[in-house]
Amino acid sequence: MNVGLYARVSTERKEQETSLRRQTEELQQYAAQNGWTVVREIAEQESGFELERPGLLTLLEAMSDGELTAILVQDESRLGRGNSKIALLHQIRKLEGKVFSLDNQGELKVSEMEGMVLEILAVVEEYQRRLTNHKISRGMQRAIAEGFRPEHNLKNTDQGGRKRNDLPMEEIIKLRRKKLTFEEIALTLRGLGYEASRATVHRRYREYMETLPENEEIKK
Repeated sequence: MNVGLYARVSTERKEQETSLRRQTEELQQYAAQNGWTVVREIAEQESGFELERPGLLTLLEAMSDGELTAILVQDESRLGRGNSKIALLHQIRKLEGKVFSLDNQGELKVSEMEGMVLEILAVVEEYQRRLTNHKISRGMQRAIAEGFRPEHNLKNTDQGGRKRNDLPMEEIIKLRRKKLTFEEIALTLRGLGYEASRATVHRRYREYMETLPENEEIKK
């Protein structure tokens, strides 16, 4: 199993450097005892209540890329404290990763209350995902009912990796003529693979309107 080692201290005192080295050495030994391959080693001085820690975010990115499947820490407090810890555990679970701690001599244990919170977060996120998919589907159905044919109108729909601002302005205008809201237009475009938010669609539409001569309307 590929793992990432994470050592952390919260102060800037020089003597804490010894603690970081000790944590890292102990984590290396534990990984070797279990036959795990260490692919990343992070040691940083950051507060456990801080969520956006550069080193820890590097490990999460590596986990997301499939470079590692677990993070190894000395104890649960090294991973984080309070809400930060819960948020990180939730993200790691989403990535189907694990956290092992020397303190537990195995997978990190969470309290009953923390486990309940994590389960609730998972249920809420799944509900939000289904709701978003439903909105995308509904927006697409309404557009098609109004005569919109994405396979005829959108160019290069089979090509991925569109840039953020590469939105089909002509199609935004067409959908707006069909009385779709900016939210419905954004959902429709996202369903086709575009990175479109309601705010971005609205801004692009407004910018386009500002380029038209004064008092000129879009031809129907």
